[in-house]
Amino acid sequence: MKISNTEIGTFLNFLNRDGYVLEFTTTDFDTFTYESIGVPLCATYHLSKGKSLIAYVKQASEQDIIKLFNDLITHYESSSQKESDKQYNKQYAVAYTKCRSILDRINATTIVDVEAVKLKEVFNSDYISTQIDLMVKMQDKNPTDAIGKAKELIESCCKTILEKEECITDKDWDMPRLVDETFKLFSIMPKQISDEIKGAKSIKQVLGNLKAIAQGISELRNLYGSGHGKASTFTGLEPRHASLAVGSSITLVRFLWDSYERHRNKTI
Repeated sequence: MKISNTEIGTFLNFLNRDGYVLEFTTTDFDTFTYESIGVPLCATYHLSKGKSLIAYVKQASEQDIIKLFNDLITHYESSSQKESDKQYNKQYAVAYTKCRSILDRINATTIVDVEAVKLKEVFNSDYISTQIDLMVKMQDKNPTDAIGKAKELIESCCKTILEKEECITDKDWDMPRLVDETFKLFSIMPKQISDEIKGAKSIKQVLGNLKAIAQGISELRNLYGSGHGKASTFTGLEPRHASLAVGSSITLVRFLWDSYERHRNKTI
């Protein structure tokens, strides 16, 4: 479930203003909703704009609800009503912030889901595919374990690549060391990039940041993730933080695996 009933209620409270929806006329609202989700709401439900929106949300698919909410919030953000609310209707300005935060989480999770599916397709390992599934599912329900799985995914990827390349590894290597050795294998360490290459400085910066992802997730896992006992006063991070760790790990792993595939094709 990407959007909860409570979150849906947050959107309806913001959008439905005594039967009105934002600044739409009935005709404009029908045109807008038809273009968004293929249904002219008022013409379909024969109710006010606000009640028609509620009636639709009660029976629509989660995907269509999210699509309509995304479009309505985007419309609001480009309208003069947003500035008016900011000045004269503080409660709606606060409600908008909550709605935007929910959408940001949902949209980020959707991107991660798509990338996770792509990653599973290129990996041959059932174990790694299982890790990806667990990690993505845990983002909302168990952020602590999701962060732990993000670290394990990077470790599994690096160990798999190094093993396939018959590289000698040490069981005591930590994750940053595993990532370093994998980067070295493909000559993509920042210091291995020639200064003569166009955009060398930028390339080195991006590669350095990718390596920093591994270090950061490793530290997050130690502080907040699974794998270590926690005190009774421990407070975990929020789902949005877990999504950041999961999305970052997928980005790094996809880059490393693509680099491995490119390296392998060159040697065939």
